[in-house]
Amino acid sequence: MVLIHPTYFSPIIQYVAIAKNNKILFEVEDNFQKQTYRNRCYIYSANGKQLLNVPIQHSKGFKQKSKDVKIDYKDNWNKQHLKTLKTAYSSSPFFEFYIDDLLPIFENKFEFLIDLNIASHHFIMDALQLEIPYCFTEIFQQKKTTNDYRNLVIAKGNTQLNFDRYIQVFEQNFGFISNLSILDLIFMEGPNALNYLENQQLQF
Repeated sequence: MVLIHPTYFSPIIQYVAIAKNNKILFEVEDNFQKQTYRNRCYIYSANGKQLLNVPIQHSKGFKQKSKDVKIDYKDNWNKQHLKTLKTAYSSSPFFEFYIDDLLPIFENKFEFLIDLNIASHHFIMDALQLEIPYCFTEIFQQKKTTNDYRNLVIAKGNTQLNFDRYIQVFEQNFGFISNLSILDLIFMEGPNALNYLENQQLQF
């Protein structure tokens, strides 16, 4: 079993960890922290590595558990994210193959961040044709376990990873960028994405 945080279109390393296990335990009893993959991902655009951030409704004076965080839609971020993905990946080999399944995630205004993240997880698992059951923590897991990969949620610490190269849309401009959102891999590699994940080594 792998212990991880549910994140927004997770970085590739998170699905490397998932692909090497037979059950997922999602940590949902943690306190929300800023600048993590809980509400952000990075894609490859014409300008290089680009952040997609999901705005949240901030609490005043108290900590929120991640599962209680609500999404802020006042700036129509969901429409902006979809437009950005279309601009970045419309010419990728498998974008048209997956876009119809991806659209409902951006059309459905999820109230809670956790629901958005689980919806993105379902899309990814379907795209990978990977069936691994998951469940949620009922209390915060204080002690680290053997397959505790909750640290992968930290955006700053997991950017420079040496995964195998695959062709990327704008690679000729900025070179290969490792460990982007799993969407980058899926749009470029399609059915071969799972094979790619299974052949990578977990790096810390």
